Amino acid sequence: MDILKELVLILDKKNIYINEMMSKHTTFRIGGPADYFVTPEKVEEVCNVVKLCKEHSIPYYIVGNGSNLLVGDKGFRGVIISLYKNMCEIRCEGTHVYAQAGALLSKIGAKACAASLTGFEFAAGIPGTLGGAVMMNAGAYGGEMKHILASATVLTGEGEIKTLCVDELELGYRTSIIGKKNYVVLEADIRLEKGEESQIRAYMNELKDKRVTKQPLAFPSAGSTFKRPEGNFAGKLIDEAGLRGFRVGGAQVSEKHCGFVISNKDATASEVVELIKQVVDKVEETSGVRLEPEVKMIGEF
Repeated sequence: MDILKELVLILDKKNIYINEMMSKHTTFRIGGPADYFVTPEKVEEVCNVVKLCKEHSIPYYIVGNGSNLLVGDKGFRGVIISLYKNMCEIRCEGTHVYAQAGALLSKIGAKACAASLTGFEFAAGIPGTLGGAVMMNAGAYGGEMKHILASATVLTGEGEIKTLCVDELELGYRTSIIGKKNYVVLEADIRLEKGEESQIRAYMNELKDKRVTKQPLAFPSAGSTFKRPEGNFAGKLIDEAGLRGFRVGGAQVSEKHCGFVISNKDATASEVVELIKQVVDKVEETSGVRLEPEVKMIGEF
């Protein structure tokens, strides 16, 4: 089968890339070539690309801005579907914000603030897109997506477009029905409340200052690397295991925040994976707690 010939029937040629380096599309700045990297502009195009992949058993993966992702050094055999800059519309209606999956959380936060809508401040500094945030029920500083979502429109595994209310999304700690059933988030309805723009902006700036002070934002990373273990904190356990600054090649446990694995000197994916393995083993040895990576890993390592 000529995959390119089929993709050209669905997408504009300018939205199809061959052997595209995934290091250009992840916040870790790591990752080998994807056979095909596509950037659909319409829901219909997303549906048709997914349908094509399913019908011909072609591996595919949905990405936003690649903020919680580690791609193998040898790349990804199949089709990467990017729901990002071509599908990022945001609009406010009353106390609701409607946004497509590719909209950056920072952009949604700015739009909500300008409309004097409060409730989204916790998410505005998370470096990801709405689709990923809904899928993993992203949270920070006491807030979670499940607290503000009214509904999400998804593409199901059967190719049906459905709108699910927040209860149907089964949002838990870094989990949802979307990940469990391999749905694709297309857009979401966010329910907020009226507030004072100046107060909203001040709170957003306060949270931004906390991130800048506590997180290693100067280095490439995939954000928080490990899920929070019940009753504890991953960064605290890693620090107590004596792993602050621990390195494997160019991969390093951040000295600023031990919950982050960073690329200090052009780390490879294999170095990151080995570092994560050693951290998990060492923390279990010293504390009895086995950490679970939060970052998604795809492709060939």
